[in-house]
Amino acid sequence: MKNLPAPLIHDLQGIKGFDEASFIAAHKHGPVTSVRINKAKDIALFTVNEKVPWCNDGVYLNERPVFTLDPAYHAGAYYVQEASSMFLAHLFKNCVGDRTGLRVLDLCAAPGGKSTLIASLLDKESLLISNDVIRARATILEENMTRWGYMNSWVTSNDPRDFGRLHGYFDVVVVDAPCSGSGLFRKDARALDEWSENNVQLCGERQQRILADVWPSLKEDGILIYATCSYSPQEDEEILDWLEENHAIVSLDIPINEEWGIVKVLSPKGMAGYRFFPGKVKGEGFFIAAIQKKENAETLKYARFKTAHDKKIQEQAGYLLNNEDVCVIKTDNEHFSAIRPGHEPDIQLLQKTVYFRKTGLLLGSPTAKDWLPAHDVALSIDANENLSGINLNREQALHFLKREDIGGLEQIEKGWLVVRYNGLGLGWVKSLGNRINNYLPKHWRIRMDITDYD
Repeated sequence: MKNLPAPLIHDLQGIKGFDEASFIAAHKHGPVTSVRINKAKDIALFTVNEKVPWCNDGVYLNERPVFTLDPAYHAGAYYVQEASSMFLAHLFKNCVGDRTGLRVLDLCAAPGGKSTLIASLLDKESLLISNDVIRARATILEENMTRWGYMNSWVTSNDPRDFGRLHGYFDVVVVDAPCSGSGLFRKDARALDEWSENNVQLCGERQQRILADVWPSLKEDGILIYATCSYSPQEDEEILDWLEENHAIVSLDIPINEEWGIVKVLSPKGMAGYRFFPGKVKGEGFFIAAIQKKENAETLKYARFKTAHDKKIQEQAGYLLNNEDVCVIKTDNEHFSAIRPGHEPDIQLLQKTVYFRKTGLLLGSPTAKDWLPAHDVALSIDANENLSGINLNREQALHFLKREDIGGLEQIEKGWLVVRYNGLGLGWVKSLGNRINNYLPKHWRIRMDITDYD
């Protein structure tokens, strides 16, 4: 690795917990590998030698496998996530607790690590909006949220200012802000090449704009969770102080175990934040803080509306689900989705302001002869467990994921079949008797060579 930027080292000298020798030494080694298990699809996947101490579902791996060649990864059984960022689980539980019926926004959500984590923490009556303003990144976010399989997780692609029009709507807003990326030096060589003092300044200004734009959407007493993968105080403590100067807020204190190696810091104005230094924690560079809004906030009121629930379609497609207590709505000219009944007022309200990429669980579309099931159903935790299907071994599953001939299948019943690996849904095929048609979306297929798998 190239030498770390001298201006960055200089800026960190006054930060509590910073040790230059251990910091530099840590950057001479590669990053650790960690994953977070999807507890709703929990199967025995890894030999767990060490768990991530601040996240019950997080585990460290002794080596980094080729995740692309693991069908369980494509089934959403786990998410490959950096361990430090999993601290959001501990922070969320301490700040939000077991409250139900929450409305949560993950504003800068792609590729989906924090959103999949939050989805696992919320009850079914809560609603998570995962957003990314860049359409290409929103596509990746949508794929990862579909793999995770939660009906109450919706995906949007909007500018922060669009959410600012939703006055007082959200109970929790998570802003994992775009930053200069110094915490990623061990993972991404480009982050080191692109780092500069000027970029730190520009990122700080952009972070202020993002927070200012989204702030009106947070309820009074709502929780803002702010995070970066930057070490620079200009993007961390100084942003907290900027919020304190411009808004009535309270800094929230999060209990931490001293053995974790996380450093609690206070900004000049006394705002608490939590820093993760490689060499002190088993993870990458990270900063996170939680504050509570303590100023009056105008609150949106749900307008009266006529339900869009389509009972006929529910009767036709309801067999796909393990729970018929859903609201089935048309999401475009051809397709229908299932949402929780309590979330129909939300879609009626939100669709006037934001652009949806994914609303609830996409069910598919009717055809002249039968129902064309959506790929999403095969991956959903709400899918009917008794749907007809075929169980594949690893080799067959990988061929399916490459949209190649699966091979080794005989006397398969005709009709739509869920393709499963270790009991986890991967997608759909349609058996015609003399052949099998693979309905894995083309843009989901594996592109790398699978001939060298173990």
